[in-house]
Amino acid sequence: MRRKSFETLQCPIARSLERVGDWWSILILRDAFGGATRFDQFQRSLGIAPNTLTRRLAALVEAGMLEKRRYGERPPRDEYLLTDRGRDFRSVLWALLAWGNRHFAPEGPSVVIVDADTGALADPVLVDRASLRPLIAPAFRSAPGPAANDETRKRHGRFTAVATFPATVTSRTARRIGDAHV
Repeated sequence: MRRKSFETLQCPIARSLERVGDWWSILILRDAFGGATRFDQFQRSLGIAPNTLTRRLAALVEAGMLEKRRYGERPPRDEYLLTDRGRDFRSVLWALLAWGNRHFAPEGPSVVIVDADTGALADPVLVDRASLRPLIAPAFRSAPGPAANDETRKRHGRFTAVATFPATVTSRTARRIGDAHV
């Protein structure tokens, strides 16, 4: 049975899931950020079946997240390198890491994000680049964009924020973040 494709939906979340919406793809990208580039490195790290890994790597190449490059001719061997689109996924992985540490690590975090220069623990937040304010409800919400069709406009008019929560980052802290890619 073939799964439903989200390619034609206007929702950017659905379209993104079309490219990386299974755990193997996300874990392959995680390992690529960790330096893995070769089939055997991904397979050894993930314990994934070769046929599944082959399909997932091909899908990530097709989605423009990885670039396939030949590094050996006899036998033919390829490596998989992150593209600009793939590198843009790092903030998504870090958001998942922080969310997982906050909600699914009762024993405490096993992986954290730190400042590369100082080693200081980082607490990732998503901020608006223009105002440097944390993107939290009710101060921010999703809304139909200029390309929205009637269905998308209707959907975003129907949903409202159901709950709010306090920001862990103040506006002053967000200003210090500056133009950093969070």
